[in-house]
Amino acid sequence: MIRISQLKLPVSHTSEQLLKKIEKTLRLQPGALIEYKIRRQSIDARKKNEVSFVYTIDVKVRNETRVLDRAKGNHILRAKDVPYQFPRMGENILQHRPVIIGSGPAGLFCAYLLAEHGFCPLLVERGKPMEERIGDVEEFWRENILNPDSNIQFGEGGAGTFSDGKLNTLVKDVKGRNKKVLDIFVRHGAPEEILYHGKPHIGTDILRIVIQNMRRQIETWGGSYLFHTCMTGMDFSDGKLQAVLCCDTITGQEQKMETGVAVLAIGHSARDTFYMLKDNGFEMEAKSFAVGLRVEHPQTMISETQYGKESAKLLPAAPYKVTANLENGRGVYSFCMCPGGYVVNASSEEHGIAVNGMSYSGRNGNNANSAIIVTVTPDDFGGEGALSGVEFQRSLEKKAYALGNGKVPQQLFCDFEQGRISKDYGSFPSEIKGQHTFGALHELFSQEIHNSFCEGMHKFARNIEDFDRADAILSGVESRTSSPVRIVRNDRFESNRKGVYPCGEGAGYAGGIMSAAMDGMKIAEAIAGEYCFPEKNPG
Repeated sequence: MIRISQLKLPVSHTSEQLLKKIEKTLRLQPGALIEYKIRRQSIDARKKNEVSFVYTIDVKVRNETRVLDRAKGNHILRAKDVPYQFPRMGENILQHRPVIIGSGPAGLFCAYLLAEHGFCPLLVERGKPMEERIGDVEEFWRENILNPDSNIQFGEGGAGTFSDGKLNTLVKDVKGRNKKVLDIFVRHGAPEEILYHGKPHIGTDILRIVIQNMRRQIETWGGSYLFHTCMTGMDFSDGKLQAVLCCDTITGQEQKMETGVAVLAIGHSARDTFYMLKDNGFEMEAKSFAVGLRVEHPQTMISETQYGKESAKLLPAAPYKVTANLENGRGVYSFCMCPGGYVVNASSEEHGIAVNGMSYSGRNGNNANSAIIVTVTPDDFGGEGALSGVEFQRSLEKKAYALGNGKVPQQLFCDFEQGRISKDYGSFPSEIKGQHTFGALHELFSQEIHNSFCEGMHKFARNIEDFDRADAILSGVESRTSSPVRIVRNDRFESNRKGVYPCGEGAGYAGGIMSAAMDGMKIAEAIAGEYCFPEKNPG
């Protein structure tokens, strides 16, 4: 295969024009091209009057060596891929199946690889299966009655299920894990374009289907699930794990699962589990994260600013990414940007409000939204110890709940700056899932965080015109940007308690669907590299 990079065409091009561009670039004779495959497609919008698609293309040709010898430019090379390799099994025999706590991306992909290679994992999830979880979430948005164990944070698929479903990551991938994750998603129902889009996303509607299909495949391979089952403790003796203790969240029935290996893929909102782990001697530390507000703009404004008016008509809803470093040492940046998306009430605790963003695969909502967040460190938490960040989050969420009298509090940006409660929306309404009301969001944060947020909004307007418009809609609080805790693990990915593997976003080692999934794969590889199972699969 020959790989062509930096192949550029107008956004209005046809497939025939792409084919001719490939043939011209490689100086091919008629009939020399056998087939081609798009490896990457991105958008170059630096010049609004010349917005282009930029491709990386793999091409199969006759007489490949001769074609390469005639090719000009360092953007034409022989294709070299790094195939993903699962490790050979270790020598220590597992007498019982590995137990994975949590079914978000980290736990799901860890379970998938272990099941595929014969380890028959048991996946424990405090929430409900997808079919039931969707109903609970929609009822919460409609009636404002929270189920603490089945909501946007807890349930099959984890918090990422009700999000934009972004599948890009900044994690360096030298072992092919990124492509493996995307391949698995496609195998179970995701569109093939995620394999080559520069900024792939899957959308909450498709992601729900994919996750259920992956569950069925795991079960076919011998894995199994325990839903509405919360881990309550662990049994250690002889210096290593002997069993995981759980409780059925519906019946209250206690269970004991014997195992020598447990994966903590608990997600960043499993606060009761963090406390249990601390009481059981796990080494943990508070970590920095960021807090802020979800901000809405009209999607047409964002798309036209990013692409220009004419190109915006031809392209999908535009995303954006903004960031600023302030003189006070704070960083302000966008997070989980949702083109054509919705703000959602993502609360998981009584008397607390936490918001997030969500998009469907079509990204055809009227508004763009993103979390605009300000960095915070343990110095901001007002407490000591590994869980001080958890309490900092809780304090903000309780305050947001009070400001909205149990509903999501909202405010226009001009009113947020000037310290007055909004009375109505401006030129566009909010696109929000969940009950909401106007409230005094300007009272939510410390003065420094408040000022940093406002300064960031004004700085971003230098890159995106009218980003700081008076009627931009703010919703709060965005507090679950990443885990406030890191569960320490060694170079074998184990915690200080033998047999327990902290994993994914909740453990402090990921920040999104892809990085969490890839971390889950690392843990599966670590387990398989150390252990094997008897001739009869572990049970």
